[in-house]
Amino acid sequence: MRDFYEIRVEGQLEPCWSEWLGGMTVTPLESGETLVSGPVADQAALYGLLIRLRDMNLKLVGVRKEDVMK
Repeated sequence: MRDFYEIRVEGQLEPCWSEWLGGMTVTPLESGETLVSGPVADQAALYGLLIRLRDMNLKLVGVRKEDVMK
């Protein structure tokens, strides 16, 4: 089972970044932040995603794991 994560970063990303971010949903927010959300296979994949966001010089605001029903 994959865990579902919501990651908030400062700055605006366009939804076209979704494929480069492993198929995650990319949602620009009115607050000037971006929500990157979706299922993540495991901790290694989560760290890989966070590294990609870091490499884009995006400041991490928060990471939240969502409880998903089986």
